[in-house]
Amino acid sequence: MSGTTQTRAQALKALRESFAGAGLESAALDARLLLLAALGITATDLMMRPDEPLGTEQAERLSAYARRRLNHEPVARIMGEREFWGLLFSLSPETLVPRPDTETLVETALGLIPDRQAPLSLVDFGTGSGCILTALLHELPRARGIGIDRSLDAARTAQRNAWANGVGDRSLFVVSDWAQALRGRFDLVVSNPPYIASPVIATLDAEVRDHDPLLALDGGADGLDAYRIILSEAGRLLGPGGLMVLEIGYDQADALRRLAADHTLEVLRLAHDLSGNPRCIALKRS
Repeated sequence: MSGTTQTRAQALKALRESFAGAGLESAALDARLLLLAALGITATDLMMRPDEPLGTEQAERLSAYARRRLNHEPVARIMGEREFWGLLFSLSPETLVPRPDTETLVETALGLIPDRQAPLSLVDFGTGSGCILTALLHELPRARGIGIDRSLDAARTAQRNAWANGVGDRSLFVVSDWAQALRGRFDLVVSNPPYIASPVIATLDAEVRDHDPLLALDGGADGLDAYRIILSEAGRLLGPGGLMVLEIGYDQADALRRLAADHTLEVLRLAHDLSGNPRCIALKRS
């Protein structure tokens, strides 16, 4: 990958073959995305001028990106951003990479709101990059929301993302241990909390295990610690008709139903992701 005589097309081919040889599943897509990012060009630029040689800085940047990807660092982390709900979100070391499956939570919550013009109040626990709250505020133009995270780095990143996506003036990001900093009642509580059982973390794919923040993954011995905390706060946080929509692990639906019943919460909907797995549960006060 070094030198300045390699063309864009040659660099793309070499990168694709390197990734494929390393067994990366999406070698062609990864190579294309990283080449465009490293060169600072668009797909149209690449198509129109495939024989343009790489500059020295471009070649060095591409080599650095390639080494990181071969070390199983996710493409989104290398690029420092990820699209979610049609919006672009910057990432930081203490935020999860937003995943398409989490859009199921946003879709489910919006599907339960009869009037998107209502002046709703929202809270998002474990906000991370702020993708869930920002996406919801983007679709609910009169809503306001609070994003809660235990990480200052995550809260700052979420705040930047909210402003970058046009909802900064309707959002507030707070560092808190779950609901300790909150007072009052909300129309909608959402969360993609840590829900991986502690013993399972060591078995996760390297891209998750080695590059996602442990604080955002570890759900305790059975993966349910965060849910117990959030559901225990439902009584004081949910206003009349208030909703709670939570992302869950593929095998946690039955456990969440039991926990909901313990806190007199009614299950409104169990939504599945694109793979057909249970992905989020919607609740309301009974």
